[in-house]
Amino acid sequence: MGKRKKSSRKPGPSRRKEVLGWSSVLFAGYRLIDLLLDTTFTCLFCHHDNSVTVRLDKKEGVAQLMCRICDQRYQSRIHHLTEPIDIYSEWIDAADAAQKEQQGSRRPVASSSRPAAAAVSFGNDEE
Repeated sequence: MGKRKKSSRKPGPSRRKEVLGWSSVLFAGYRLIDLLLDTTFTCLFCHHDNSVTVRLDKKEGVAQLMCRICDQRYQSRIHHLTEPIDIYSEWIDAADAAQKEQQGSRRPVASSSRPAAAAVSFGNDEE
């Protein structure tokens, strides 16, 4: 009888469960920390990166957005599925709506390329 051939497959990971940190958990080749959504954003008004933070108080049902540079604030109602990116998107939409409302309330000044018509008299009734 001959010897058994050695398998060309490499041994897989051990079956033992280990407690892993967040940064070392892999999901389909990506670290879990890379898959999480952002919680800090760029401010619309002062344009600083990572200066806007969103705090979700799910017990009270309120989210607060605040820029730590220019102290711009926004508050909104939330539900159990709301994420910080949702509040940031609502803030952008509310800022755009406020800007459009402000521009719409001003009445545009009529301008014309034609010169103003001078009073023209075609005759003198006094003569």
